[in-house]
Amino acid sequence: MASVSGDFELTMDELRIVARFAAESAQDVLPVFEEAVPGDSRPRAALDAAWEFAGGARRTKLQRVTSLDAHRAAKEAGTEVARLAAQAAGDAASAAYLHPIARATQVGHILRAAASAARIGELDAGGDPAVGGMLIGRARQRAAPVLAEVLSRYPLAPAGKNRVARLMSVLDASLRAGRDLYPALAAHGRLDAGDWDAAFAQGLDHLLDGIGGVSSR
Repeated sequence: MASVSGDFELTMDELRIVARFAAESAQDVLPVFEEAVPGDSRPRAALDAAWEFAGGARRTKLQRVTSLDAHRAAKEAGTEVARLAAQAAGDAASAAYLHPIARATQVGHILRAAASAARIGELDAGGDPAVGGMLIGRARQRAAPVLAEVLSRYPLAPAGKNRVARLMSVLDASLRAGRDLYPALAAHGRLDAGDWDAAFAQGLDHLLDGIGGVSSR
């Protein structure tokens, strides 16, 4: 099985699972960008490149180039929701090149697209943090056990002051908690969505309560 090595090893299959998770998040919110900036196809091209890799194609410079283009589109976007949607697409494409180095900054390549999508949901709901919490919960539910295993090889997501960073930290903690509760099942890919929900729905509620009272930035 093809893999890349550094501080640890990442297989191509694991990278495809990470890319798929990010692409699912980006796909949900891409219309936000396309409605705000009609005619700018850069984020769409990045998402297509992410899906191509997730579907089994080799990773190539296509993912790198389209990711950079999508992030340029994000910088040029006129609204926060459009910026975050383009950023999520760029993150999905760049997930193919997640580095096997034990740095907290790498966690963003795994989880930031989901956190950005949750933030967009909040903003669309008038800044309601409960909506962001609900969307983070949904992202957790669809995360494959292998994704939590990959995440466990990295340090915790870096603490941040902006809302996306806080949402990402909550998702990070939730996924790691699930893996710690069921290490044997997670290692063999046998931890299903029901296990996750029953194990730490209450704990996730506490985490979300903690960030819910913080004003959005």
